[in-house]
Amino acid sequence: QVQVVESGGGLVQAGGSLRLSCAVSGRTFSSYAMAWFRQTPGKEREFVGISWNAGYTYYEESVKGRFTISRDNAKNMVYLQMNSLKPEDTAVYYCAVSDGLIRATYRYTSSYHYWGQGTQVTVSS
Repeated sequence: QVQVVESGGGLVQAGGSLRLSCAVSGRTFSSYAMAWFRQTPGKEREFVGISWNAGYTYYEESVKGRFTISRDNAKNMVYLQMNSLKPEDTAVYYCAVSDGLIRATYRYTSSYHYWGQGTQVTVSS
């Protein structure tokens, strides 16, 4: 069983930065596609960005240039560096793991096998 634990959320002023961390158990971490999603009350969980097992990253349009995903395969960790935060970035952020992700389905929550519990990010104006 793969366990996923996020940390690093909190309250920050608009324009500030936060770094979220995601620790993943499992012996084949380097083969996983790792994604970040976020969710606000009453809305569906939405895709933020992904780190493919080959190291490529891709981001949702609204966070491009502000958010950066990195991973440390030796430590089984993935990170979400969030800069220039905006109030609309306020959400619960989730780390998601897929073992064998089909490229065309990366935006769908159903494509991910394991999820963390989420960490709250609040950006004040």
